[in-house]
Amino acid sequence: MRSSHNVLEVDQLSRVFDVSAPWLSRVVERKPKRYLQAVKDISFVVEKGKCLALVGESGCGKSTVARLVTGLYEPSEGAMMFAPASRGRNRGKPMEAQMIFQDPHASLNPRWRVGDIIAEPIREFGLRKGAQAIEARVAELLQTVGLSADDANRYPHAFSGGQRQRISIARALASEPEFLVCDEPTSALDVSVQAQILNLMRKLQDELGLTYLFISHNLAVVRHMADRIAVMYLGRIVEEADTEALFSNPQHPYTQLLLQTIPDVAAPNRDRALMGGEPPSPLDPPQGCAFHPRCPIANAACSQTMPAIRARLGGGKVACHLASDVHPK
Repeated sequence: MRSSHNVLEVDQLSRVFDVSAPWLSRVVERKPKRYLQAVKDISFVVEKGKCLALVGESGCGKSTVARLVTGLYEPSEGAMMFAPASRGRNRGKPMEAQMIFQDPHASLNPRWRVGDIIAEPIREFGLRKGAQAIEARVAELLQTVGLSADDANRYPHAFSGGQRQRISIARALASEPEFLVCDEPTSALDVSVQAQILNLMRKLQDELGLTYLFISHNLAVVRHMADRIAVMYLGRIVEEADTEALFSNPQHPYTQLLLQTIPDVAAPNRDRALMGGEPPSPLDPPQGCAFHPRCPIANAACSQTMPAIRARLGGGKVACHLASDVHPK
């Protein structure tokens, strides 16, 4: 049910990619078309002023969701509904989403000065009139992300990775969005620089009233950023809950596996049993629960039937036949 407190509502969203070989190769080798189900029937909401994190291993579909939300991909099925913007040029119209990309080295045009990179959305959307007003706005944005106004005259190659990501954040803020999609914005940075960027993003969220959809594989980072976490495995959401509830009482075996990978200096737990197996290929997913080939508690039902999303004790949802709070032991 649609709520005025939700910035984004995603309902049964799916995306299929055609990964077939070229037509002539298929004819000669007599091979059928092949399709990859990157995202399958996912539903979630992002509340205004909050941060929802999507977490999971590489290839689980997180970045595909980010590109679906920002319009870079068209959904194969399902729907997305954005709340009306509450400020700026789009007031009353569907809210726009801007994206902060994973690699700051590849997401900035190396032939443009930083000032031109940040000024482009300002000019395109007509947010400021005249060269002086645009230049002043660029200087303001650079200072907002912790850089100097003089940096507008430099090229991206003159900056470190962390500084380039600050420039990417300034560019995303230039169009005055209320909703930002952050696709692993710190994964390409050193650990010390990661902390600086995350603290900057939290500060901007508080000051500007931003809403985040945060994509990451790093649960330690997610715990610092997110109000709520959705765990993805092979294109599906397998568990979703408030951050502290998920960390204190993970109910899906895959969530428990992810939490075990977080380094703990105080209690390294070197004697824990290692879980074997590799994630299955999305081109040939297993029958039933996709996690059952790696799951230590799987039974016959897990290999035959896809578990339905159910309510989770303490709030949230989980998709597991054997989740303890769904079927108490």
